[in-house]
Amino acid sequence: MKLQTLVLSSIALTALAGCNQPAAPQAPVAAPTEVAAVKTPPPQYPIELACQGIGGTSTFKVVIASDGAPAQVNLLTGSGNIQLDELASTAVKGWQFKAATRAGQTVSTTIQVPVSFNPPQPKPDECFAVEERLRRGG
Repeated sequence: MKLQTLVLSSIALTALAGCNQPAAPQAPVAAPTEVAAVKTPPPQYPIELACQGIGGTSTFKVVIASDGAPAQVNLLTGSGNIQLDELASTAVKGWQFKAATRAGQTVSTTIQVPVSFNPPQPKPDECFAVEERLRRGG
């Protein structure tokens, strides 16, 4: 019986010996990052529309791929002018982003992007020539 107790005690001590050992260091996990705009030039804004006071905001649902390029661009709410919505969509499709990351790896992300067309105030001098041309039908 003493031999059995000695063996069991030895096994228990061996098992407990590992409990006081410091845990093996784990590699740090990279903090997640969000998508960031890199190159987002504004869309073309036709002077004729700007001078007529036609503007608005087009809002898009944009899927940013893991390479930072817009993979899908879908209109959520329009500006009230189809031409402006199309110009905004074309611009957003050419934008460049820094992709979001999770655990150090780039991932695709969906974001919402508003694109605003604000008529200039006061009207630039160029608008007077545009308005005259529009009055004459040309």
